[in-house]
Amino acid sequence: MPPSGLSLSDSMTSTHRWPEQGWALLQLLLVVTLSQAEEPVCRQRGDHENPQLFKDGDIILGAVFSFHSSWKDRQDTYMNKPLPLQCTSLNIRDFQFAQTMLYAIEEINNSTDLLPGVSLGYKIYDTCGSIARSVGVALALANGNEKASAPSVEPCTKPAQVQAIIGETSSSPTMAIATVIGPFHIPMISHFATCACLSDKLKYPSFLRTIPSDYYQSRALAHLVKHFGWTWVGAVRTNNDYGNNGMATFIETAQHLGICLEYSVSFFRTDPIEKIQKIIDIIKASTSKVIVAFLSHMDMDVLIHELSQHNVTGYQWVGSESWIFDSQTAAMDSQHILDGAIGLSIPKAFVSGLKAFMLDVRPLNSSNSELFTEFWEALFNCKFKQSSAETQTDCTGHEDLTGVHNSFTDMSLMPIFNNVYKGVYAVAHALHNILSCNKTCDNKVQPDPLTILQHIRNINFRTKEGDEVYFNENGDPAAKYEIINWQPREDGTVDFVTVGLHDTSLPAGRQLKLQNVSLIWTQNSMQVPVSVCSEKCPPGTHKVLQKGKPICCYDCVRCAEGEISNITDSVTCVKCLPEFWSNERRDDCIKKEAVFLSYEEIMGALLTAASLLGTCMTAIVASIFFKYRNSPIVRANNSELSFLLLFSLTLCFLCSLTFIGRPTEWSCMLRHTAFGITFVLCISCVLGKTMVVLMAFRATLPGSNVMKWFGPAQQRLSVLAITLVQVIICILWLSISPPFPFKNFNEFKDKIILECALGSAIGFWAVLGYIGLLAILCFIFAFLARKLPDNFNEAKFITFSMLIFCAVWITFIPAYVSSPGKFSVAVEIFAILASSFGLLFCIFIPKCYIILLKPEKNTKKHMMGKGSPQ
Repeated sequence: MPPSGLSLSDSMTSTHRWPEQGWALLQLLLVVTLSQAEEPVCRQRGDHENPQLFKDGDIILGAVFSFHSSWKDRQDTYMNKPLPLQCTSLNIRDFQFAQTMLYAIEEINNSTDLLPGVSLGYKIYDTCGSIARSVGVALALANGNEKASAPSVEPCTKPAQVQAIIGETSSSPTMAIATVIGPFHIPMISHFATCACLSDKLKYPSFLRTIPSDYYQSRALAHLVKHFGWTWVGAVRTNNDYGNNGMATFIETAQHLGICLEYSVSFFRTDPIEKIQKIIDIIKASTSKVIVAFLSHMDMDVLIHELSQHNVTGYQWVGSESWIFDSQTAAMDSQHILDGAIGLSIPKAFVSGLKAFMLDVRPLNSSNSELFTEFWEALFNCKFKQSSAETQTDCTGHEDLTGVHNSFTDMSLMPIFNNVYKGVYAVAHALHNILSCNKTCDNKVQPDPLTILQHIRNINFRTKEGDEVYFNENGDPAAKYEIINWQPREDGTVDFVTVGLHDTSLPAGRQLKLQNVSLIWTQNSMQVPVSVCSEKCPPGTHKVLQKGKPICCYDCVRCAEGEISNITDSVTCVKCLPEFWSNERRDDCIKKEAVFLSYEEIMGALLTAASLLGTCMTAIVASIFFKYRNSPIVRANNSELSFLLLFSLTLCFLCSLTFIGRPTEWSCMLRHTAFGITFVLCISCVLGKTMVVLMAFRATLPGSNVMKWFGPAQQRLSVLAITLVQVIICILWLSISPPFPFKNFNEFKDKIILECALGSAIGFWAVLGYIGLLAILCFIFAFLARKLPDNFNEAKFITFSMLIFCAVWITFIPAYVSSPGKFSVAVEIFAILASSFGLLFCIFIPKCYIILLKPEKNTKKHMMGKGSPQ
């Protein structure tokens, strides 16, 4: 029975675990025993790994490629040692990369200028796309995998088996390998691992590459998307370090450029079909018409297959360099889903002699007949004669590749081949410098990986085709990309047309440059597709974000009055300057209309006419009085004061004209002071006439000699003194704080009121107050003299005129304060004219009536007649 708490299966597992633990303890004791020996020895653990391609040489270069892209699943029971991976899906692309490496090594070995007398060998391993296997073969390259029949007595600190490693193709296995070999300082030069994370020299100190980092590609893709105005896009990425890191940089840059992602999904080619189906459903449900695909070519092939099954078309694809110029991907796109795709690729390159070398490959002449046999059978879809298959054509191994058109003979990946080529030559040039090669090399020098790494970092040379090769401080080359557009041909194939260039070495605003080439977009359209969440906001509006949605989703709201936006997609509206106002479209600030009481408008013209009419009437009255100046009615009412009053009334009518027209500095000072002084002069004359009437009556009383104190000289002095007070008030006002032209922006939003600011409000109200005081005194005196016994008592008319005068100016104050802009000026002019007409009509019209129409009453006898007592 098993112990309490353990199941039967647990008990059985426990019994099997004890022997393993015993072996582990025995191995530990053996290690301790060996460590006590005078010289440590090394023992190989596990099965040795044989390279798929190998060749001896003075210096050995390692390489890691994925000759197969997948492997068969296996169920490990953990009861026995796992079997080696069974690789499947031959990867022609990586086989081409390996052939490029072999060509470069052969070219170097045959060269008399580079490494003369030194032969390069190689060990090339197949990782099958497995990260775990990648780590295993990396250790095999570092430690050696020679099968030993007896315990080795060599020191464990022997040099590395290879001096440098070329590969891997993908970023994730490259990161794993670089992590393992980093402590050994073995240089690793990748031709296609673009993840920006590999530029971190703290994590990957011995990693270099001949392809630019995805940091630059991701940013360039974001700028490319922004260039065509696509602000609402979807994103699909490979769920590994290449896709995740590249898309993260793209999203970060896109956000800075105002680009929003409707969705961002990831998958890996080995994911269940249900997961890929969900991605297709997301794409079909989206409103964005542009898809940024940061995918490896193998994952893109899987996605294209599923998209074709669901007939998902009409989307504009933007691609990374991994698939955008891949002829195999284009060949798989039978439904032309990717037609019009645009993306970045490595600049075109050419390696002379490489194609002929590849076409000369033969499986029977190769070091690994098994790999080449599999390759040959896949290439010609045949079986070698020893195979029992009878349904397929037999292979001889001598078939001619010259006239064959397939994925292996396709040289569209020449830029990547060139990267492999440059990587091998970078190692060769470093070795050439280390070995002090001239006509011959110093074979006594034993190069170690660290020395080679240091020299590789500092190399700078040109290939036979003129390409410059060097690495920056992060082990990266200069980042230059061609912009590729998929343009379908009539025969159904795709032409990869270079339509522009993106060069990160140029200033920021000049890195992206499109050539004058016609672009083809999705569904063979010549028009650039539109992919926005919200249409552009026209000038006159600004963007208001929609609640709960990205910044690319917004409503266009019309700018408020007084604000404008003169650009498309304005974030905010700009307030116009105080002297300007927004037009009807809210896209421009126009100068505000300057509003003032002018002579041209109807109200100004009417007031001017009224002023001139009053002036003319006063002049007519004055002429009548002058003509009949010796008549009793004129002489009886103090003709001197009458003429002075008529003169002051003329000035009152004329001073109203100073209120009309554009305010200036002089007109503002003149209008108020002229009004104040002329009205005081006018009222002082009326007051004098009132006092004359009142004093004349008092003078008729027995013993009264009051008239000697109020004769003509005294009357003149009183008028002068009363007016002089107003003149002093006006002088003080103008000296301390005079009126001045003022632009009133607050009264009306869309107009400027040109008015005269009072300067000192105290001065203004002192002028009005003094006029009011005189008017009240005049009214009181006239009221007291209204019933004096006289057939023509002028005091009655003065009383009535003062009543009108006071009524006008009492109503003027609230009307003036409440009237806006030019209407306040009109109110003041109206008050001046009304009070002036009141004085003219009440005091002088009755007299003119008698002079002209009732001459019989214009006699001294009639004037001295007694009235009935009151």
